[in-house]
Amino acid sequence: MTRLMERFATDRLIAERLREDHLADFVALHLDPDVSRYIGGVRSAEATKAYLATGMAHWDQHGFGLWALRTPAGAFVGRAGIRRTLVEDVPEFEILYALKRDFWGRGLASEIASALTGMARPQLQLPSLVGFVVAGNDASCRVLEKCGFTRERTMLSRGEEVLLYRSAAGP
Repeated sequence: MTRLMERFATDRLIAERLREDHLADFVALHLDPDVSRYIGGVRSAEATKAYLATGMAHWDQHGFGLWALRTPAGAFVGRAGIRRTLVEDVPEFEILYALKRDFWGRGLASEIASALTGMARPQLQLPSLVGFVVAGNDASCRVLEKCGFTRERTMLSRGEEVLLYRSAAGP
C-alpha cells in the first residue's frame, strides 16, 4: 500500500499530516459541545492528547491518517482523514471529518471529503470507504451523499445509533 501525501491543498483548505503541535487546536475543537455531539462527545484535553497520539501512530504504521485543516491564511478549520477501523469485526477504511462551528455551512466538509475520496481510492487501492454518521446529523449525511456514498444500514456504535455509508472504489 502506498502512502498518502502528508500535505495537500484543496481550493480553500490546506491539509497537514497530524503533528503534536496541533494539540491546542484539537483540544478546542473537541471541547465544543456542538461539534463534539456527533463525534463521540466532548473530550477532555487528556483524551484529546491520547486521540492525537493514536492518530500519529496510525500515520507511522499505515502511511495515512488524519490531517489538520487550515485556511490559506493559517486559521484552524478542523480535522479530516482516512483511517483503518473495524465494522462488526470486519476491517474497513473510514473517512472522517469535523470542522469548527465557525466554518459550518460553507461546503468545506464536502470539499475535503471529496478530495480525500478522490485521492485515497486510487492511491491506496481501497475496495471501498465507509463513513459513520450519528443519526440526526443530516448535514453530514448530505456531505457523504454528495461525495457518492450511499446509506448501507443503521447500526449501533458505542451505544449510539449510527448510519453506515459506503462508497465503492472507482477509477
